[in-house]
Amino acid sequence: MKTWFMETRPQFLLLSVVLAFLGASMAWFDFPGKFNWGTAILAGFGLILTHISVNTLNDYMDYRSGVDLKTNRTPFSGGSGMLPAGIMKPKQVLWLGTGSLLAAAAIGIYFVITTGWQLLPLLVVAGLCIVLYTPMILKTPAPEWVAGLGLGTLPILGTYFVQTGTFTLSAIIASIPSGILVYNLLLLNEFPDVEADKVAHRKTLPITSGLKKAGIVYTLTTILMFVWVIGAVIAGVMPVFALFGLLTALFAFKAIRGALRADDLGKLVPGMANNVLVVLVTQLLLGVGYILGRVI
Repeated sequence: MKTWFMETRPQFLLLSVVLAFLGASMAWFDFPGKFNWGTAILAGFGLILTHISVNTLNDYMDYRSGVDLKTNRTPFSGGSGMLPAGIMKPKQVLWLGTGSLLAAAAIGIYFVITTGWQLLPLLVVAGLCIVLYTPMILKTPAPEWVAGLGLGTLPILGTYFVQTGTFTLSAIIASIPSGILVYNLLLLNEFPDVEADKVAHRKTLPITSGLKKAGIVYTLTTILMFVWVIGAVIAGVMPVFALFGLLTALFAFKAIRGALRADDLGKLVPGMANNVLVVLVTQLLLGVGYILGRVI
C-alpha cells in the first residue's frame, strides 16, 4: 500500500487541498447561507482523485514513451521514479490512474445531478485535459495552459459551483490567479526536462522558446498574478484581505531568480522550491482573506 501511495506523488496533492479550500472559501464569502461542509469535503476528495489520475497517467505515458528513462529528476519534476526503478509495473500504474479518474468522474456526475447541469461542461473540459494532456496536448506549442486551466481555474470554479449552484463573474475573475499559479508551476518544472521531453517530440515553452525566453515568460506571468489580485481588490471583486496573498512576493522573487538562471541547476532547483511555496501559500492566503472578509 505504501508503494501505491507513493506512486500518487502525495507531496504534490497538497495543491488540490489548497484549491478546494480556496474555492470553498470563495463560496462561503459570497453565499454563506448555502455552505455545506459535506459538499466541501466530497468536492475536495474528488479533486484529489483527479490529481492522482493526472500524476499516475502522466507517469505511465512518460514511461511508455521513454521520457522517464532520460529525465533529469529533481524533487519537483521528473515523475515518481517508480516505473524506471521497477518498483511498480506499468499495468498497475495504468489501473491506478484509470480507477482514480473513474472515481472522480462518479463524484462529478453526482454533483451534476444534485447541483445543476451547468457543471457538466466544466467536468468534460477537465476530463479532456487529463486524457489528452500527455499523448496530444504536450505535442502542441506552449501546452502549459492546460495545467493552468485544468488544475487551476476549473477546480476553483467547480468547488465554487457545487456550493452555490452558479458561476458568478467575481468567481471567474478570482479564479484567474490560481490558473496563472498552476501554469507557472508546470512551466518551471519543465525546465530540467527539456532534453528528455524532446525524445517524445514535445513542444513545451522551454523547448520551443529556449530557457532564457521561458524564464522571462515565467517572470511576467508571476508579476501578472500579483497585479491581478491587486486590481481585483481595487475593483471590489475580491475582499481587501485577499491582499494577504501578496506576502509571498519574497518567495516569488527567489523563484524568478532561479528561472532567469535556469542553465545552472544549482540555482534552478531552489527557484523551483520557492515556486511551489508561491503556488501553495498564495492560494492559502487568498482563502484566508476570503474568510476574514466575511468574518470581519
